[in-house]
Amino acid sequence: MNIANKVTTVRLFLIPVFVVLYYIYGRTYNIAAIVFIIASLTDAIDGHLARSRNLITNFGKFVDPLVDKVLTMAAFIILVEDLVIPAWAVIIIIARELIITGFRTLAADQGITIAASPWGKAKTISQMVSLVMLLVDIPSLNNLGIYVFYIAVALTVISGVDYMVKNKAVLDLENI
Repeated sequence: MNIANKVTTVRLFLIPVFVVLYYIYGRTYNIAAIVFIIASLTDAIDGHLARSRNLITNFGKFVDPLVDKVLTMAAFIILVEDLVIPAWAVIIIIARELIITGFRTLAADQGITIAASPWGKAKTISQMVSLVMLLVDIPSLNNLGIYVFYIAVALTVISGVDYMVKNKAVLDLENI
């Protein structure tokens, strides 16, 4: 296993640590938020390592985005349970992630690679920023984080529609 994949694996193991720390401490002391931030930063690190050292593997292509989704979904679900954000909005986010993951799988089966779009990158950044702002125990950031969260929900919908429209040939039923 190369270094980029090891970093991805570390992020995977940080997810239950983050969840347990949140259940123990909540937002007090910002301990869970710090673990979430570290886990989030490992995504940039493993991506940089993989690209700069030519360490791109099938494992990384599959596991890296999956781990990212599990990390963000864990944080979103915890915040729903803690009554910080509404469940309906998180359902939209999770539905988009599942639909686009299935869409990308279908495209890959047809030999088509769907690259991340600017909308998708904006969606990811806004989700991560909103999560950090909502996980920390700083009321002014929490208040702003709610607005960033709703921007993330809007970008989630926009990016999902954008992927589908730009790659509608993938859904050509004759090719399935």
